[in-house]
Amino acid sequence: MSPDTATTTLSSIKDLGAAIRSARKAAGLRQAEAALLCGVGVRFLSDLENGKETVRLGTALKVINSLGLALALAPRKPFWSGNARRS
Repeated sequence: MSPDTATTTLSSIKDLGAAIRSARKAAGLRQAEAALLCGVGVRFLSDLENGKETVRLGTALKVINSLGLALALAPRKPFWSGNARRS
């Protein structure tokens, strides 16, 4: 599968950060260069790549889009499926 069609299932903010770091490195960008390109600070990009849980979602989406990535939501079986009683 080529990198432009690969998908990654994310389970945590750490997974998201790792995916963003991987995309940045694949583009041959240092953090400072990517931060400038994305319109964010180096500190924010570093926090995002390191999986800091308090990063702003809107700003994270700005980075994702600027790096040519897309974030998509897909249905999955919820943890409560089959365990909940109907009232």
